[in-house]
Amino acid sequence: MAARSEPHMLPGMAAALDQQRMAALARWTARTLVTAHPVPFAAEIFHSITGDRLMRALNAVAPQNDPSAHAELRTVRLACRKLKSYSLRGYTLYTTCEPCPMCMANALWAGLDRVVYGATIADANRFCRQIRIPATEVAERSDMSSTVVTGPVCRDECLALFTHPKMQETFKTWSSAREILTST
Repeated sequence: MAARSEPHMLPGMAAALDQQRMAALARWTARTLVTAHPVPFAAEIFHSITGDRLMRALNAVAPQNDPSAHAELRTVRLACRKLKSYSLRGYTLYTTCEPCPMCMANALWAGLDRVVYGATIADANRFCRQIRIPATEVAERSDMSSTVVTGPVCRDECLALFTHPKMQETFKTWSSAREILTST
């Protein structure tokens, strides 16, 4: 799906803003790398026109014992609750990793204007299990495909969240695709 600019900006300005927001999200996420429970996945929602940040959240699958507690879903849930609306039309979601099909479907149902991601699903799959269907494919197969998918943006900064030594140690405790393949 082709990239679309923020409605009030020239394409180059929107790309620069996307890079600035994604780099800031990667830095915020990197703060987890010094905690007992680091995660490489975070998401943040901004108003598409004013640029006001509405919400941000981290992946919380393990602490919440909830396989759906992905950063994107948590951010959308919290944002909708804050707005008292199921619609996030007029907002843009930034995420450190390309949304999985569950998260991308949620973005479509919420009516987000745009989804901007950092690392790709293929990047993440090098370290943890993924459903390897690109976010653009989920959007294209939907009749709700007004959501534009842009990425990767700041891929190196976001990929560094996955390759950090502390995260590498943590991945060893997660069930990975490689562990499943080698145990069969």
